[in-house]
Amino acid sequence: MTFSKISASSLRAILEYTRGRERAILRLLRELVEIESPSNDKAAVDRCGARVAKEWRKRGGDVRILRNAKRGDIVRAEISPASHAPASRAHAKVRGQIMILGHLDTVYPIGTLAKMPFRISGGRAWGPATFDMKGGLALALFAVDALRATRVPFGRKLVFLWTGDEEIGSDASRRAIAAEARRSDSVLVLEPPYGIDGRAKTRRKGIGELVLEIHGRAAHAGINPEEGVNAAHELAFQMARLIKMNDPRRGITVQVNVISSGTGANVVPDFARAEVDVRFAHAADAKALEKKLLSLRPVIKGARIVVRGGMNRPPLERTFAVEALFYHARGIARELGFELGEASTGGGSDGSLTAAMGVPTLDGMGAVGDGAHSPREFVFVRALTQRAALIAGLLATL
Repeated sequence: MTFSKISASSLRAILEYTRGRERAILRLLRELVEIESPSNDKAAVDRCGARVAKEWRKRGGDVRILRNAKRGDIVRAEISPASHAPASRAHAKVRGQIMILGHLDTVYPIGTLAKMPFRISGGRAWGPATFDMKGGLALALFAVDALRATRVPFGRKLVFLWTGDEEIGSDASRRAIAAEARRSDSVLVLEPPYGIDGRAKTRRKGIGELVLEIHGRAAHAGINPEEGVNAAHELAFQMARLIKMNDPRRGITVQVNVISSGTGANVVPDFARAEVDVRFAHAADAKALEKKLLSLRPVIKGARIVVRGGMNRPPLERTFAVEALFYHARGIARELGFELGEASTGGGSDGSLTAAMGVPTLDGMGAVGDGAHSPREFVFVRALTQRAALIAGLLATL
């Protein structure tokens, strides 16, 4: 990959600008957090999307709302170099586009704010989705503001795609993500970084979600158990098989996390069910794993197995292009006066979808904090301005 140059003085000017906008960033972050937007509430997600769209329109963005029938709509905002550049640069050749990716939906139900209000304390901004990932939504806007205020040019069209169902698998958004990725030279994902030191995510595991159903035959557990087919026992045999599929050295985990069976202690159960979480570090392992899982056969005579689901997200693997993108970002961070590390994670994001298409993708570029999906969720206030400057530097040089 090749990157444009940016001077140290330009980066200092960008950082000085974002530092001066700290209060404005926090105000907008508060507004976004207080528009609760759980994934399964389309109207709520769309309210958040409308607020984000309004901010992009204020900045002259070409905004389109991509409608979803059941899930939250997608907000697509485009900023072109011509609309940003001084008149002397307005006719410069545009070199393709950069995709900036994230989501509007959260894991918190409506009403969470009543017991977990937005607040600022101890150098941290607390509240539901501050970290995952409304902080990232706010940072994108102020990164563009910084480029305009400092008149730092960029040579590629910027396309910001904010989806409405990432937290529940992105089923309604995948087509739009793929369409945009095909037109993009690289992708920045403004999901939360890893750890309180804000490491970028250069590896993510792929994810599989399966349901294992066991069908047996009921009988009296004391009088005639031999006439039954115990679905719970069959499930136990299958769980033992699943445990053997774990391979930590290759980054493979197969975890049975929810199980259910039976109606009473004196009844041989005719049905058992297990929800299985599968994670894998390498795309090459996905097909073999899925084949093993879908071809499970019963141990107990008369039992029947049904396996539903499959691999839901590919992994984000650390390719040479991802490595180059990370090192470029690390160099900009150092010019801005802080260190950017990297990490791998078992959690998934839409960045895995774009990376699997061969588009260089750098994930975890959002607000620095901790406590995602918990009452302890927060972002570091001071790091917001650093991160906005880093994003601006990347937009100017990719």
